[in-house]
Amino acid sequence: MTTLIAPSIAVPTTDPVRRSLLRDVGIVMTRELRPVLRDPFSLIFGMIQPLFFLGLFGPLLAASMGGSLNGGVWQWFVPAILVMTTLFGTSTTGANLLFEFQTGAHERMMVTPLSRSSLLIGRALKEMVPLFGQAVIVIAVMVPFGFELHLDGAIVGLALLAVFGIGLGSFSYALAIAVRKQDWMFWVVQQTFLFPLMILSGMLLPLENGPGWMQVASKFNPMSYLVDAERTLFGGDVTSSAALWGWVAALITAALGLTVGIRSMLRSAN
Repeated sequence: MTTLIAPSIAVPTTDPVRRSLLRDVGIVMTRELRPVLRDPFSLIFGMIQPLFFLGLFGPLLAASMGGSLNGGVWQWFVPAILVMTTLFGTSTTGANLLFEFQTGAHERMMVTPLSRSSLLIGRALKEMVPLFGQAVIVIAVMVPFGFELHLDGAIVGLALLAVFGIGLGSFSYALAIAVRKQDWMFWVVQQTFLFPLMILSGMLLPLENGPGWMQVASKFNPMSYLVDAERTLFGGDVTSSAALWGWVAALITAALGLTVGIRSMLRSAN
């Protein structure tokens, strides 16, 4: 009696695709940048505000401060304008999410295998790409007027803005999720926090001669450390204590923003 032995058939096994955070961030950022690239006029329009501040507020600041502030008015004011541009840009990240809630695009993104943190980081970095372009233009415009460019400090300063922008953009994302049923509340909360952060950072006017309570409040404002760091970095000093405290403030903001943003996203998916 013969026994037939059926040949074994090897069943191919497929390993799950390993997700890379950098790859996922690149996918999200590319997706978010496509509308911007199709409408370059929005980038040009975004240049109006910082150029107005430089052209109109800068001369008034120079006259009121006697033409000298920590090595020159422009060395003091131009980095602050770049911080202000980052603040306005990344704090409105959630506005695009509110529109995606209406179209259902957010729900479709949530069922993809993309990591949740990449959705936050990619959106925030999308805002930083046009801001970097605007920063280059602002610096190029101001160099003929006496602004001294220190390339190494400028590169580190822009990287610092990107880290801070990730945190602030994540907070904006979480805010949009929280008020998605009353989207008008997004702008109320954003504007309520935006201007105190600006004023109490010494971004537009120095706080050294201000009331004591404002000086104390500025110590609890992460923007004040960021502004001081940018002024130091664009001045060419990349190893100063001010730059270090700026990195501390930016990293803490990024960590807290990502934590709050990811938790809000996970709760919204349930």
